[in-house]
Amino acid sequence: MTVEPTRSFRDALAAVAATGEMAVIAEIKRRSPSKGDLAVGLDPASLAADYAAGGAAALSVLTDVDHFGGSVEDLVAARAGCALPVLRKDFTVSARDVCDVRIMGADCVLLIAAALDDAELRSFLGLARELGIDALVEIHDEPELDRALAAGADLVGVNQRDLVTFEVDTARAVRMAPLMPAGVVRVAESGITGPADAAVLADAGYHAVLVGEHLVTSGDPRAAVAALRSAPASVTPSHEA
Repeated sequence: MTVEPTRSFRDALAAVAATGEMAVIAEIKRRSPSKGDLAVGLDPASLAADYAAGGAAALSVLTDVDHFGGSVEDLVAARAGCALPVLRKDFTVSARDVCDVRIMGADCVLLIAAALDDAELRSFLGLARELGIDALVEIHDEPELDRALAAGADLVGVNQRDLVTFEVDTARAVRMAPLMPAGVVRVAESGITGPADAAVLADAGYHAVLVGEHLVTSGDPRAAVAALRSAPASVTPSHEA
């Protein structure tokens, strides 16, 4: 089986942050468990092209069918519609899931620390690197950050939304950023409603924001991405782990 060469997800974020702007991971999201339908009729290839035209550094595509209305087909179409690297946004609970990310043509796998034990986290990170894909390790608090760093993560996302209650704690990411060492590309996720939120996160030391709901409901995703990107990134990450 032949798969396309990967596009470096981490490097794409670091390259934008190095220019002094906020890297935007623009998400293709049809619905959410907490908000219901958002943009169920979206065209993933067209939306991906708009995101790229607005200056997005990378894409995130939800492939979960039951809760988010996504699919692997959405990911394949979105990646074909632009030149950006793509994160498969879905739960990863086995080595097979990591391999599936590569097989479907994605460039980055999501590893949620809360869903994995230490051995799984380390193993899946290592497997991702063997396969030539990046891994975004998602955390929610200080103990999970410690676990991610101990496993060797160099791309860390702080999810401001509680996975159980769906409540957003906007102070969570600000609190966590200073705890991440140099060389870690820092991503803030969830609860980002516009440039003002992105600016706060930039000041806290984030290199990138992952935004879905705000973009797919904006009415002008190209302009919405451009506005988020204008938030100044205050820290330049290392391109090396």
